Amino acid sequence: MVAILLGLVILSLVIWLGLLTLRGQFWRLDQQLEVKESPLKSLPSVCAVIPARNEADVLPVSLRSLLLQNYPGNFHIFLVDDRSTDRTAAFAEGVAHALDKAQQLYIISGEALPSGWSGKLWAVEQGLKQAQALTPDYFLLTDADIAHDVNNLQRLVAKAEQEDLDLVSVMVKLRCDSFWEKLLIPAFVFFFQKLYPFRWVNNPKNSTAAAAGGSILIRRTALERIGGIPAIRQALIDDCALASAVKSSKGRIWLGLSNLTYSLRPYNSLQTIWDMVARSAYTQLNYSPLLLLGTVVAMTLIYLIPPLGFILGLLLGNGIIALTGLSTWLLMTVAYFPIVGFYQCSPLFAFSLPAIAFLYTLMTIDSAIRHWQGRGGAWKGRVYSG
Repeated sequence: MVAILLGLVILSLVIWLGLLTLRGQFWRLDQQLEVKESPLKSLPSVCAVIPARNEADVLPVSLRSLLLQNYPGNFHIFLVDDRSTDRTAAFAEGVAHALDKAQQLYIISGEALPSGWSGKLWAVEQGLKQAQALTPDYFLLTDADIAHDVNNLQRLVAKAEQEDLDLVSVMVKLRCDSFWEKLLIPAFVFFFQKLYPFRWVNNPKNSTAAAAGGSILIRRTALERIGGIPAIRQALIDDCALASAVKSSKGRIWLGLSNLTYSLRPYNSLQTIWDMVARSAYTQLNYSPLLLLGTVVAMTLIYLIPPLGFILGLLLGNGIIALTGLSTWLLMTVAYFPIVGFYQCSPLFAFSLPAIAFLYTLMTIDSAIRHWQGRGGAWKGRVYSG
């Protein structure tokens, strides 16, 4: 047993050394949209498309932030009211009229969801069809719960124009106020960065592709080149599917963090975060039981073995096991610390990554169970079995 435990902690240490040196330096925060100000040399036209299903509570903030963008170019907003029951359209109209921006906002009544489409993408498709009439240079695809910094659109367009990018996306700052948010939200971003290292995403020579659906600027010609939204109409992880399609078509993409544009969606309890992860975790594994098993084994080896090795090494009086386990635990803590600091959480949370990883592993297992029970992924009250 001692020999097996020693082998496991050494293997975990080797994996972490590999992650830190060979995985695109995923833990670093150098890929940020607001790192430097980029003046606009041209003024491309932009149409924003917002799928909105029962979003009346956040629109006074999110829609207002879009209508007040400091963008000197031609900019219009198409909000698709996806059969809301909370007067979403009326709230949107009220926000626009209060700002004297009614001429900038188009509200579209969503049609019934056809077979073969996810609800969100069907709403986006309807907005894009209407916006096409203006033949914009870019589309801004954004969620209804995103509060945009006043210069967010200007930075996105400047980034795309100056670096000749077909798609620019930022992972907006998620809300991180409650205990459960502080414990689990930075880790959500950390795991995403590990799965899709931003440096690899932004390297045209690397096939890794990803985007964050809260804020995606895409060139109209690039969207047309991949066949539009119908090409990914069934995707539940639609942002990454869109980025993959663009990059596969030889388009250039960029993904980074934002410290100023943020999500309004609260995650005040473990259950709300659990549901968010369980909605799409098994989809990420392509609904494969083998990949699920591999993920559970990998998460155990990478995140749980080091602290277990440290504790058991102390109990067994084996200094090599204890020291190896502790060293590996410290390595993962160092890797996790930057994103914890980015979210302005206590440094103590950085030491909690093993416990956090255990919870995320349980969420992934639950995601598979939901799929097997026919409860699948969901978006705003709709369930997809995958």
